[in-house]
Amino acid sequence: MRVAAPLSLVVLILAAPHVRLEAQMRAPQLPSTSPFLGGVPSGTATPDTITITLVDAMRRALERNLAVLNAENQLGHAQGARWKALSDLLPNVNGRVGDTRQQINLQAFGFGTFDVPGGSAFPNIVGPFNVFDARVYLSQSVLDFGTLNDVRAEAHNVEAARQTIRGARDLVVFVTGTVYLQALAASARADAARVQQATAETLHRQALDLKQSGIIAGIDVLRAEVELNAETQRSTSATNEFEKAKLQLARLIGLPLGQKFALDPMLPVLAGPEMSFDEAIAHAYQSRADYQASLERVRAAEASRRAVVGAALPSLHVNADYGDIGLTPSGAKATFTVAGAVNVPIFQGGRTRGKLAEADADLRNRQNEADDMKASIYYEVQSAFLDLQATSQQLQVATKARDLAEQQLAQSRDRFAAGVASNIEVVQAQQAVAVATEQHISALYGYDLAKGALLRGVGSAEDTLQHLLGGSR
Repeated sequence: MRVAAPLSLVVLILAAPHVRLEAQMRAPQLPSTSPFLGGVPSGTATPDTITITLVDAMRRALERNLAVLNAENQLGHAQGARWKALSDLLPNVNGRVGDTRQQINLQAFGFGTFDVPGGSAFPNIVGPFNVFDARVYLSQSVLDFGTLNDVRAEAHNVEAARQTIRGARDLVVFVTGTVYLQALAASARADAARVQQATAETLHRQALDLKQSGIIAGIDVLRAEVELNAETQRSTSATNEFEKAKLQLARLIGLPLGQKFALDPMLPVLAGPEMSFDEAIAHAYQSRADYQASLERVRAAEASRRAVVGAALPSLHVNADYGDIGLTPSGAKATFTVAGAVNVPIFQGGRTRGKLAEADADLRNRQNEADDMKASIYYEVQSAFLDLQATSQQLQVATKARDLAEQQLAQSRDRFAAGVASNIEVVQAQQAVAVATEQHISALYGYDLAKGALLRGVGSAEDTLQHLLGGSR
């Protein structure tokens, strides 16, 4: 004899929180306009449907994601700024060749008319005549503390840009994995909704047959029809969400516009954490590229402050030129000039004081950003450990709850078919299965995302990807 599922147990399942593990099942808190969610399409779409694995999606994202491309361009910008600063310390050499035709009025330079030996007057107008001059000019900074520290600041900015690229790549791997798992979870929900829709169709046909046999009342048929319509709408909505999740993934990894693709549900196996929380934190502070970039920006700000101080100190510069000058190229004679100068700032109207105040404020900002980044890493890793523990337990509970809900649905259908119960119990059991399935899907993919979040927290996301690329998948 089958025993109906207690109504209190069904109500308990229905009243349970709709566990979606929102902290794990959504991408990092990024605005829709974030470059990490954008990508530059590459190639031409093919008529065939291609299958993209998780590892393949990450590889494509590292090549075409907008955030990575922007970070690489920022490195080029920082390198250019460093060369501009370095040019003030390196020799500056220019060449010039000129041939001038000119006529001079001596009176314009203050010379009056005067006689020359022989009784004739020296003309006021001299020329026209040619002047040929071929010359090389050299300027060199011998000692300039301000420029020297500007170069050091730009060198730190270049290293910060390199670390920013590493950090962007690491985050892109994590974001891609999150969006890919979101799409897989949406696919699983769409499949579950279609199964629920098929079940509702079967129950509706069964209700029609039982009514024709006079076993049940017409209200049961109407109730089954309403449930079928609800499941059909749910299936349509779930399928739509799945397609939208695929569109977001396609944009992120830079697929050709209009390319049809399918996801691979077989995911690489990620091992659980092999380190304690304290070890993970220590590893994160050494490995997180975004934290190292923030430290480099602090060093750049310190060098910029020293540059302001150095600009108020004496500096030594040398200027020289060498070349041939004469009326014609064949008759030109070699000449040269060498001049050294010591520049001593005496009064600049408070400019140095103002620049120093700006540099101090910028340095404090950079130090605060670095301290905030350090704290953020600590809380991020701690949250990842908590999520990993919670999702592991939730997966076990959700699996048992799903199996129980499916058994209750089977019992309810049997009781309804035997005419000993109305389909109210069946509808409740269907809803319980829907909730339990949703919990299981969220816990299943949430567990993988929690492991991915921990890898991201300690700065090992791209290293793990490289390891997977060397494997079978």
